[in-house]
Order: sequence, then structure tokens, then C-alpha cells
Amino acid sequence: MNYLRLLHILRRQRQNLLLAVGVTMMLTACGIDRNIKKGEKHLSLGEYYDAATQFKTAYQRTSPKDRRQRGELSLKMAGCYERISSSQRAIAAYRNAIRYKLDNGETHKRLADNLMKEGSYAEAVKEYRIALDSMPNNQLIAQKMQTAPIAAGVKERGSKYIVKRMDVLNSRRQDYSPMLFGDKYEQLYFTSTRNEAKGDELSGITGAKAGDIFLSEKDDKGKWSTPKAIESALNTEADEGTPAFSVDGREMYITQCLTDPSYPRYAQIAVSNRSDAAWGKATKLEISRDTLSSFAHPAVSPDGNWLYFTSDMPGGKGGLDIWRVRLTGGTTGGVENLGEPINTPGDEEFPTFRPNGDLYFSSNGHGGLGGLDIFIAKVGYDRRYHLEHPGFPLNSQGDDFGMTFEGIHNRGFFSSNRGDGRGWDHIYSFELPEIIQTVKGWVYEMDGYELPAAQIFMVGDDGTNKKLAVKGDGSFEQEVQPGVNYIFLATCNGYLNHKEEIKVGTVENSKVHTLQFALAGINVPVLIDNIFYDFDKATLRPESEKALDALVNLLKENPNVTIELSAHTDYVGSADYNKRLSQRRADAVVAYLTTHGIVKERLTPVGYGKERPKKIRKKVTEKYSWLKENDVLTEEFIKKIDKEKQEIANQLNRRTEFTVLRTTYGMFDEKGNLKQQPRPKKKDSLDDDGMIIIDIP
Repeated sequence: MNYLRLLHILRRQRQNLLLAVGVTMMLTACGIDRNIKKGEKHLSLGEYYDAATQFKTAYQRTSPKDRRQRGELSLKMAGCYERISSSQRAIAAYRNAIRYKLDNGETHKRLADNLMKEGSYAEAVKEYRIALDSMPNNQLIAQKMQTAPIAAGVKERGSKYIVKRMDVLNSRRQDYSPMLFGDKYEQLYFTSTRNEAKGDELSGITGAKAGDIFLSEKDDKGKWSTPKAIESALNTEADEGTPAFSVDGREMYITQCLTDPSYPRYAQIAVSNRSDAAWGKATKLEISRDTLSSFAHPAVSPDGNWLYFTSDMPGGKGGLDIWRVRLTGGTTGGVENLGEPINTPGDEEFPTFRPNGDLYFSSNGHGGLGGLDIFIAKVGYDRRYHLEHPGFPLNSQGDDFGMTFEGIHNRGFFSSNRGDGRGWDHIYSFELPEIIQTVKGWVYEMDGYELPAAQIFMVGDDGTNKKLAVKGDGSFEQEVQPGVNYIFLATCNGYLNHKEEIKVGTVENSKVHTLQFALAGINVPVLIDNIFYDFDKATLRPESEKALDALVNLLKENPNVTIELSAHTDYVGSADYNKRLSQRRADAVVAYLTTHGIVKERLTPVGYGKERPKKIRKKVTEKYSWLKENDVLTEEFIKKIDKEKQEIANQLNRRTEFTVLRTTYGMFDEKGNLKQQPRPKKKDSLDDDGMIIIDIP
């Protein structure tokens, strides 16, 4: 091969190489533009994880010499990483933007926020100072610069809270917003994006699956089961999370983010109804006509009258605020912003309540240890909220939120992304050891079952006046304060009222005061248990006094009631003799009642002898399995059963009962007008005679 031939070949190769480089540069530029456009598209839809991926690819393809574009892409990545709580990546991206001279006051403020989330308090103070120099009138930055130096001391000082990570509940993805449920708080619902969640696609927002509601249950030994997705139409391929329950446990409120490839993801609150122990498909709850704002993180007030939630709707203090809307008959009406001191120019989210009315929420606008911190809002004597910061370790440098309480006790679960480099949230348990006194009560029908439809009115001489909800097992639980005298009144449609009083003293250890509310039905005969007479006589024995005194109290608590007081015998003996004996016994009970202050006009004694054998109610069959509901203990029925069972049946027939005849005694004058109009309730809930005044619907 001669020299000219070789030179020609080398010249052609150089031309080809230059052409290839030019084409590569053109293709790279086109690829970068394509990544940026995809990133912007994802960003407009709120798909921060996918947007960050595209911006990162564009950044890596951009020449280091193109400092402006690299700086702009760094800012975009930082914003996306911040949105998905990946604070370490956000810090690196913000620092890159500063290195490329594309920073401003907001850049340094956001860098400081993320440094706080990593516990780098000293560095955060420096960045806040730079941000404040650029934005001297920004009150939020000024506040954070003041509280950041304090954070290290708060963390070092700690608190009495005991916090443990619940590995049995957590996965390698997001697990958050736990909510206890059940009469014994034996069920824990929460949100998870673990692999078992529905759907196959990964969320463009988080890079994980869309969230579903999962359930773990506690056994008799206190051990929590491996969580499983609830078997319900509630979970879909969209995002469902942050469950909250109505007071009666029949409704579940959730946050729902539906998928739409063309529009941004706006969160909405949906409600699912419970039927046959299963949750139905959730339907949107109409809170406002605003279609461009998010509504999330539902929480029901202890009295069931208000739904609290998080929203960025107009009219707030800035960022995300906590609002509330009145719940009335399955609908909503009257949206209110909680205002100061709860809401700030920052973000306030994840409201929840302790049964005592304390409002817990998370905020990054009140200062704290880093990201979202948990705050407690308590209503003082001035009827205003006063805020408390529970300190470390309930709060951390990360995001801490989503509280749920085991009844009145200051223990339960919450969620936090502390110590997770990817920003995943996990579930933690918490407990604050404390000496408390509580009232544990049960409401049930006399000779029958629990009454979950009942209500409890609680009044104390310290000004307390509350309406308490009764759970499905007929129980309620309420914290009480030392040195206060309380009255608890149980009411239920179709039943007479019943009142209990307690005086709460000072104790060295936690104490539970137990109360029983056995309500007498208006429409059925009510057995007066433990009434004893001398054999074959109408003389009341001394051991009957406790039951008779209880009946006296019942009639005094229900002064407008008249009753028939009936006595019954077994079938042994003649009908005439049994009728006369039972009449004398009924007269003896009435005589006891009248000597203890009950007007005789309210009492009708009747001796039925053996004319009305007992009709068995379901509750009795639990004690005597050989009996069935609605069995009637006639002489014919008894003689067909075993001798031993015959004596039990005869004992059941030998009984004293009362039946409500009227509920309006003494209420009207001769002209049929109501004698005494209801008086307005006074501020201290007491009338001039020291009697308790309670508003009962």
C-alpha cells in the first residue's frame, strides 16, 4: 500500500470520526431534551419519583461545562427528592445547585429544612441565616433559625416516652398512619405500599406500589399477626390510606388518590360503610365544591360531630392547614379553618384525637427536631388551644406523624421515617408511663344484653360536662381527675335512665373505677333479682334490702314513671292460695318502697300467683342450655323435664318483677299543660338546689 493511498484512508477515517462525534452530540442533546420534557410531564402530574429519575438522567448527560443547565436540573431533582422525603438526596442536589451558582434564599431555606431532617442542626442554622439575609421579612425562616439550635438540646434531654419499632408490622416499603379499632383495640389498620398491595404498577409518585389498607390482629397473648390486605372492595389499584373510624365503628374514612394519566393527583376523602364485618367500596365524601385542592388525613372528633382533615384549599394560613367540617346525618356542612395557634405558614397534617379531646397533629411550621413533628393541642380554661411539644423520642429529626391511642391510655402507635435513608415510613409503638384514674363502665339491659346504642352523660363539679359514646360491647372508658365528684347518667331509647356517682381521690398508682349500668326496659317485665321472702310467707328477708334499695334509686332517678309491681309463684299449691300469697308479697315490696320515699300513686301491686309462668329470654339460655328462647315454664313444660331441672324451672317462676305503666306521671296539670318548662342549662351545670342539669336529646 503506497503512501498516498494510506493518507487518503486516514483522511476519510478522520472525517467519519468527526461526523460521528457531531451526530452523537446532536443525539445527546435530543436525549437530554426528551428526558427534561418527560420529567416536566411527570412533575406536572405530581409523579415526583418518575420526574426525579428523568431529571437525574438529563443531569448525567449534561456536560459539566453547561453549568446553568446542571444547576437548573439540580434544583428540579432536589424539589422532587424533598417531596418523597429522600432528604439525603435532596441535600446533595441543593448543594449542587449552590455550587453551580443557581441558588437563592429559598434554595438555602430548603437545604436547611433537609439538613434538619438529618439531624445536622449546626449546618442548618448556617443555611437559615443565609436564607434570612435574602428574605429578611420571612417569619417562618426566622422562627426556624431560632428553634434549630434548641433542637439538639431537646433531643439530648429526651422524655419519658418509650418508643419501639414494630418489625412485625413493617415491610421494606411504606407503612404508616396506623389506627386501632375494635372494642378491645385488638385490630390495627394502616397504610402500606408493600408487595402484597393491589396492582402491578409502581407509583410514579413514590416509586413503590400504590397504598392499600392492611390489617393486623392481636391475639389473647398480646401478639400481633402478620399484616394482610383487608378483604374488601375498599382497596383498589389506586392509593388508599390514612384510615379513621366513626365513633360507632360503622364507617371508615380514608384518603384516596385516584389515577388519571392526564391530570394532577388530587387527594380526596372517601368513606366506606361496614356491613357483616366487611368494609364496602369507598365513595367520595363531598366536603367542598373546590376541585383544585386536596383533602386528606381524616379524623373524627370524640363526640362524632366533626371531621377534621388536611387541605391546601384557599383561605388557610399557608401550605397545608388543618380544617374541620360538621358531620350531620351522613352529609357535611360548614367548613372551618382551625386557625392559629395550630396552623402556620408551614404544613400542618395528620390530625387525630385522644378520647379526652386532646388534638394531636404534625407540623413543620412550629419548629421542632427536623421534619414533621408531633404537637399536642389542648383546650384550656380560656377555651383556646394551647400547644405542647412532647419531645424526643416521640419526635425525631425525621417525619413523625399518624398517632393512634389504645383507648384513654397514653400508648399506641405512630409512624416515622427516622433512620431510613430512602425516606420510607415505618410503624412504631409508644407509651408514656403515667398515673391515671379511669372509669370503666358497662351499659346493658336488666336480664339481657349490652346496649351499644346507649349514651353516657358525664358531669363533674369542676365544670366537666361530656357526652360519652358506648362501644359495641356496651362498655365505655373515660379518664377522671383527682379531687372531682362525678355523676354518670346512662340513657337509651326504650329504657329507664340510671345514674351512678363517684368521688375521685388521690392515688399513688393508676386506678380503674368500675361502674355497672343495668337499664330497665320500658316494654318488657323486668326481673328484680335477689328478692327473698320467708318460706310460705310474705315477709321480706334482710338480704333483699340491697335489691330493693336499688329499685328505690331507680324510681327516684325516673320520677315520671309509674310501675306495676308483680309477684309470681310456682305451680305447687292451689291457684287461690298462690294468688293470695303473691299479692301479699307484692304489697310487702310496695310498702318498703313507700317507706323509702316513693309515692304510692306510682306503684300498683299485683299478685299473679301461678297465672303467668316465666317466658324465657335469650340471656337465660346462656346459663341454662337446656332452655330455649321463648320457652314458657308452664306446669306441663316443667313436668316433662328432669327432676333436677324442674326445681330450677320452679325457682325461675318464683320471682318479683316490675313493668313500666307510664312515663309521664306528674308532668301535666289538670288542663293537660306541661307543668314545668325545661330550664336553660347554667354555665356550671348545676341548678340552685345543687342538682345536676344535663341536656339529653
